[in-house]
Amino acid sequence: SFQNANHSVRLPRGFMDKVCNDDMWDLTNRTDGSVRRSLPARELWDTLASAAWRCADPGVQFDDILNDWNTVADTEAIRGSNPCSEYTHIDNSACNLASLNLGKFFDDAKQEFDVDSFSHAVRLWTLTLEITVSMSHYPDPEIAARSFEHRTLGLGYANMGAVLMRAGLAYDSDQSRAVIGAVTALMHNLAYATSAEVAAAVGPCEAFAPNRNSMLRVIRNHRRAAYGSLADRRSIPPYEALTVEPKGIDHLSLAHTPFASLTEPVIRAADRALNGASEHGLRNAQVTVLAPPGTIGLVMSCDTTGIEPDFALVKMKKLVGGGTMSIVNQTIPRALTKLGYTDAQMDEIVAYINENMSILGAPHIKAEHIPVFACSMGDNIIHYTG
Repeated sequence: SFQNANHSVRLPRGFMDKVCNDDMWDLTNRTDGSVRRSLPARELWDTLASAAWRCADPGVQFDDILNDWNTVADTEAIRGSNPCSEYTHIDNSACNLASLNLGKFFDDAKQEFDVDSFSHAVRLWTLTLEITVSMSHYPDPEIAARSFEHRTLGLGYANMGAVLMRAGLAYDSDQSRAVIGAVTALMHNLAYATSAEVAAAVGPCEAFAPNRNSMLRVIRNHRRAAYGSLADRRSIPPYEALTVEPKGIDHLSLAHTPFASLTEPVIRAADRALNGASEHGLRNAQVTVLAPPGTIGLVMSCDTTGIEPDFALVKMKKLVGGGTMSIVNQTIPRALTKLGYTDAQMDEIVAYINENMSILGAPHIKAEHIPVFACSMGDNIIHYTG
């Protein structure tokens, strides 16, 4: 029952305070607002968390955090999301999605991320998605009108988990968190900088003028997060009007990865986004989305989907004529090469994984390398805090 639906619970502003303070929470009737019953907020929170751990439902949406980062907060609050919850904007709006395969920008031999090519792709696809707003067909007149008014875009990426593995980085590590933050910040801020370029040429979206204050506040907060650990040293103003302040990019951890060259481009992009938006406005109320691109990820030959780690090192594929075949993640040999294993050792390790569906106990594998191959399922699992 309900296996083809996504269920989410909206957590109002103040709920988490009551959880932390062991206070009571009132459950209210939707029709008249009367209190149905009261229970400890922590008990309700534990029930939600347990259910999510058991069956992946419900998802939770934090009303305070979503609206702290709402670019059109001057005129309307965000009340929900699309079913997969990657797109959060006002009611009856639409998002044009596209994802870049990060694996195409990472050189295994050089252990380098091609910042210039990635930046070009971000700019090109921001322009492409902006064009699709006008060329798309919408299911409802109100959705069409709001799409033209807000011109929301959804540029994202796929294959992040595989790229981290190819770089020899454990998904659950400070280094990987810094990499994910930096790649996302470069994409996001360059997309907004491009949106400001378009606004300079053809004008900002209709939603910009009445929401100028909230849009620029959000862009300033994004800039602070992009500077991250360098913000105070470079005299970047503090976050504005946030219930929960984010942990900005840890550029020191980033420096010890093959993605160290991202630091200055990320900072320049954040500056460009703010300067361009302040001077010209923005053509798009929203520019990026981290979707779970399952289908298009397969088409793009990605080993992992959006921002997620690998699901399992071995996948089972059903064959048209019947039966199944196992496929070992093609990222594994690349990661083993990066970690210094010989071809003969790699062959034995891959054969072991294929037979045992696990890397635990594989010949030649060093204990310190086991976390690099941790997945969201199986016996070498990423801790839920990761």
